[in-house]
Amino acid sequence: MSQRGFNSELPSNYDELKTAANRSNWRERLDAVEELGQWNNPKIIDVLTHRLNNDVVYQVQEAAYRKLKAFGEDVQLPARRKGDPVKGTTKILVRIKKSLPEGHSYDEFKEKLRKMRLDVYDAYDGEKGSDFDSWLESTWASLSKK
Repeated sequence: MSQRGFNSELPSNYDELKTAANRSNWRERLDAVEELGQWNNPKIIDVLTHRLNNDVVYQVQEAAYRKLKAFGEDVQLPARRKGDPVKGTTKILVRIKKSLPEGHSYDEFKEKLRKMRLDVYDAYDGEKGSDFDSWLESTWASLSKK
């Protein structure tokens, strides 16, 4: 054990956790950050720093920030991004809506978005949290059908 009770060795499942920290599913990234935060090791600090600086889901950035601060790292929490977490989201959503038959349901739209663009679905699910469904449904309803 090293400073403040953190283990400085790499965990036996480091490769698996590193892969999980870079998955498209924000919950898996968050879980990996939380688990990696138990080991104060330069390789883990690199993974956490990457999540802090590059994750599209602010909740994952915050978790990486907390873990790095606990290690005594000199890091700053990035400002919450303004605008869309994924560039061109409206265009993507319009394309998906157009690809569905006239009169399709919101659930059909949501499922097609999840299947075709999991990255977009996941980023907004992570950013919007419990408001995700109401946001997506109102966005779907307002999209042009042309």
